[in-house]
Amino acid sequence: MSNRALNDDEVLQQMNKMVAFIKQEALEKAREIKVKADEEFAIEKAKLVKQEQQAIDAQYEKKRKGAEVAQKIAQSTLTNKSRLKLLHRREEHLQELFATSREAVVKLSTDNGRYVQFLEGVIVQGFLQIMEATVTVRSRPQDVELVQQAAASAQASYKEISGRQVEFVVEGNLGQDGAGGVVLVSGSRRITLDNTLDERLRLLEDRMLPEIRKDLFGANENRKFYT
Repeated sequence: MSNRALNDDEVLQQMNKMVAFIKQEALEKAREIKVKADEEFAIEKAKLVKQEQQAIDAQYEKKRKGAEVAQKIAQSTLTNKSRLKLLHRREEHLQELFATSREAVVKLSTDNGRYVQFLEGVIVQGFLQIMEATVTVRSRPQDVELVQQAAASAQASYKEISGRQVEFVVEGNLGQDGAGGVVLVSGSRRITLDNTLDERLRLLEDRMLPEIRKDLFGANENRKFYT
């Protein structure tokens, strides 16, 4: 083959081929770049969508838990208010019951026969508990005469039961607003027995309160035992 020089048409033809080749390479490269860019865009888009979805889910979960906590607090508050209201009404009912009992106790001191009998019983009991030769019997001022009468009978009963003699002094120095009864003080001043109607009623209320609550309102499921 001869190495002749290319003419203008041949040079132009060769240049066109090179341009077409370069153009084809550029188009293929552009397609590769576009495909890769689309893939990276799709991956980044999916990543962003997932992150946003997670953020939305986390926000929703936070709000859901907040709503649950708020609901539990509201329910607990309502339950506590209802319980306190119920306890308040129960306490009112018990106080009404005790008030009725106090009225009955107060009436005892207006019935001289029954009252003297009660006084004699608690004074004998006091003498037997103290077991000393002298005892001071304190009463309301308005009860002094009745207490003298009851103490004299109690003195005889005490001697019959114990075989001992006891001397007593009645002092009307208890409060006039009390329900009645007596306080006994030993001659040595070391023993004091409160046998007033107020004190006996208070002790009875304390002792019977658990049983009264159970009878009126049923057993308390939160309480394992009763005293």
